[in-house]
Amino acid sequence: MLVERLRRAIDDHDLDGFVGCFAPGYDSRQPAHPARAFTGREQVRRNWGRFFEDVPDLRAELLAHARADGVEWGEWHWHGTRRDGTAFDMRGTTLFGVRDGLIRWGRLYMEETEPDGSGIERTVRRLAGG
Repeated sequence: MLVERLRRAIDDHDLDGFVGCFAPGYDSRQPAHPARAFTGREQVRRNWGRFFEDVPDLRAELLAHARADGVEWGEWHWHGTRRDGTAFDMRGTTLFGVRDGLIRWGRLYMEETEPDGSGIERTVRRLAGG
């Protein structure tokens, strides 16, 4: 599965191996953050080159994954320590459209963790407008 190849490339900090999983016209969307959309694997290279440089111990855990009808789903935990000593910690899921052994499109639902964030009651009140 391609998500397993991505995990290995992240753990190995193998930028060429990581970018090689994506089609040249890769279409990336983050539905909760529409301004982050982009097209093309060169942006993948810039994004992940930055992660590998600024989070030198970056690791990826693939917690669960599945494949059906040309779509690979992965549940992730990406973590490490930034060069400034602060924690890098993201969790979420990705959906990738795969054809001919390359990722053609992606929908990323990855978020930074908030260990000290609002509890559920306060969050529901805020979301509901109360």
